[in-house]
Amino acid sequence: MRVLVIGSGGREHALVWRLRQDPDVSEVIAAPGNPGMAALGSVTPVDILDPAAVLALAERERIDLTVVGPEAPLEKGLADVFRAGGRRILGPSRVGAALECSKVHAKHFMARHQIPTARFVVCEDAREALAVSARGELGWPLVVKADGLAAGKGVVIAAARDEAEAAIRSMMIDRQFGASGARVVLEECLTGHEASFFVLCDGERARVLGTAQDHKRIFDDDRGPNTGGMGAFAPSPLMTPAIHDRVMTSVVERVLDGIRAEGDRYIGFLYVGLMLTARGPMVIEFNVRFGDPEAEVVLPGIDGPLASVFFAAAGGELTRALPLAAHSDRFVGVVLASRGYPATSSSGDVIDGLDRAAAMPGVVVFHAGTRADAGGRIVTAGGRVLTVVGRGPTFERAMTAAYAAAGEIRFDGMQYRRDIGRKALAASEVG
Repeated sequence: MRVLVIGSGGREHALVWRLRQDPDVSEVIAAPGNPGMAALGSVTPVDILDPAAVLALAERERIDLTVVGPEAPLEKGLADVFRAGGRRILGPSRVGAALECSKVHAKHFMARHQIPTARFVVCEDAREALAVSARGELGWPLVVKADGLAAGKGVVIAAARDEAEAAIRSMMIDRQFGASGARVVLEECLTGHEASFFVLCDGERARVLGTAQDHKRIFDDDRGPNTGGMGAFAPSPLMTPAIHDRVMTSVVERVLDGIRAEGDRYIGFLYVGLMLTARGPMVIEFNVRFGDPEAEVVLPGIDGPLASVFFAAAGGELTRALPLAAHSDRFVGVVLASRGYPATSSSGDVIDGLDRAAAMPGVVVFHAGTRADAGGRIVTAGGRVLTVVGRGPTFERAMTAAYAAAGEIRFDGMQYRRDIGRKALAASEVG
């Protein structure tokens, strides 16, 4: 099987790395890829936001299956163009992609299909949003969400009215996130523990791929501004079999049924961001692709014929696919970010120690924001530069491996959290 992976980040490197281990796969091509992926297979430049160009690439390379990493190409209709051209692709249509690409659409969809989520108000302009905030009808803290894509940074949890108003003005008046902030969703703030639930869908049914817990804040102990994710661990010790079953029936099956009822089919990855509340699991958000950095800790824990299962799902044939199994090991991924992230990022800084880190037992290093300079050296090229994943029979052992490897890597301005995995230890102690 010849597989094309779309994207250039840590999630896509993890997909390429995992698919290259599958005996059914003869070649993996990444577009546009990064240096980490180039060490595993072919990389080729392409504008991933141009569906026609990506389709032409798949046809030229005689690709059997295309796996989409990021959400932006799906919003552009990449999956629709591939299916119209008779090519198998793992990713939802533009209709399905709206579950992530529009917070307003997602909240209305959940309301229509009785999917448990926080109470909310959609605001079409700043005056309306400021009035809702002033009334305090959703309580405090108040969650302010930009409607469109904002690289994981378009959510503010405002402790009081002044913080809420500042967030509203930043999104809707100052347009911090451009057109993505033209509308906002104001939500009650749910309390509990967060967890991520990943399934693979074929339009009719879904299979669980794994669970994880992400760390969005830039600093230890969940302090500082939101980022795209500073690390993750898998599996989540909070996700019991009973919660698994409840999420499948009250969320995943209702998503599949709801999309079908509205005239489409959901094919691809579905990431359910959950808050485990006293009222049960409730949806914080949907992503229509694998998470990042969650993919880097979930994919290494999946055993079995992953490529053939992906192929079956893309064709609406999951019932024909062989089962997948989960490793008993635990995985901890630590993101190494560049100076200034998340507000800014530094590029062109030489990265040292990659080979030493990758050679350590129980460690995989996934590239995210990297490139090769004119001299062939690997340098930084984005905010989140690398995800260092440690594996072990316990979370403590996985943390030790990840942080030992992270300590071998150096680049100017490198920053990372020192507490990734600590929540897993606490949850395991409670359990």
